[in-house]
Amino acid sequence: MNDLDSQCLDRFPEWLQTLGEDAARLAAVVDDATAPEAVRRYAVGSLNYLFKSLDLISDGIEDLGFIDDAFVLRVAASLSLEASPEAGAHTATLAPLAEDAKLIRALLDGIYPRLEAYVERLQTGTARGRSVNDILSDEAIRRDFLNEVAGWAVSYEPPIFARDEKNLVKLKSFLTAQLP
Repeated sequence: MNDLDSQCLDRFPEWLQTLGEDAARLAAVVDDATAPEAVRRYAVGSLNYLFKSLDLISDGIEDLGFIDDAFVLRVAASLSLEASPEAGAHTATLAPLAEDAKLIRALLDGIYPRLEAYVERLQTGTARGRSVNDILSDEAIRRDFLNEVAGWAVSYEPPIFARDEKNLVKLKSFLTAQLP
């Protein structure tokens, strides 16, 4: 096992353990009207992804089901800091997630730009009939969305991610096949 694979197999289970907390922290960014718009847009897009019925890897797939959600939050944090390096009070929330995106980039290598483009497009898509624009422009929709994220974060039960190199092969295969 090479060092990169070992790092991924150590870190991915941690990311799955903190996914609910990460979502709650990003929801606080969305709730702060003083946060830069680009930061809020990426946060909403990534959180809205949690509710997509057809995401990159089905949530029911053992070991891998929620890792794509963890990846999307991290890539969105990285992109938001690139778009708005002065994220103010939210830098402390975004920077660790953005730093984690470097490991995703290293693992996925040539696939990573496709994942970034996918996360970019989440700003224009919808989930449960809500777009990023709807959530950011309508207070009632934003409140409902933030309540839904809070409920999801509290009820989220982290799956097991076995420390098995085959999971990394499966993960890359899924993303290669699913990313446009």
